[in-house]
Amino acid sequence: MYTLLSGLYKYMFQKDEYCILILGLDNAGKTTFLEQSKTRFNKNYKGMSLSKITTTVGLNIGTVDVGKARLMFWDLGGQEELQSLWDKYYAECHGVIYVIDSTDEERLAESKQAFEKVVTSEALCGVPVLVLANKQDVETSLSIPDIKTAFSDCTGKIGRRDCLTQACSALTGKGVREGIEWMVKCVVRNLHRPPRQRDIT
Repeated sequence: MYTLLSGLYKYMFQKDEYCILILGLDNAGKTTFLEQSKTRFNKNYKGMSLSKITTTVGLNIGTVDVGKARLMFWDLGGQEELQSLWDKYYAECHGVIYVIDSTDEERLAESKQAFEKVVTSEALCGVPVLVLANKQDVETSLSIPDIKTAFSDCTGKIGRRDCLTQACSALTGKGVREGIEWMVKCVVRNLHRPPRQRDIT
């Protein structure tokens, strides 16, 4: 009887919580992506003005509920001196969203180098990775094939994990919902990193 009641309580009052890191160089659009995610999935969330978003120093946190899953986003600062802190969050995370500024060809090699460190970290072994080619609303942005070519050295290092490269415009919201829904599917089926149980509040 206790097991039945316990199961009913979990079904009614708890969600599986998954921690998702949002990584990428500074000015890639990570915080804008986070704000769009919160706006798209949280009914009563008004959101901040996207034009007022500044460079993240440290960390922004946001929560989004998708079905029975709750995603806890950790948007980490992308400046070079802050990238050394990323790995402090790896052990706790269930998924990684890596944001690339597809209008900034000059820093693409730098972004690839940071991405390579992420996917080769043992602490992230088997963790799904969503690569967002952001700022696709800008006419001069690099296409998905361009990005994949630039990052082709990393393909063999991704290992056995779910990985998707997707076009996105955090500013307009294009690709945001699809990216989040893909991530939810991946973290839910990844048995190597079970979720945390959280009461619905």
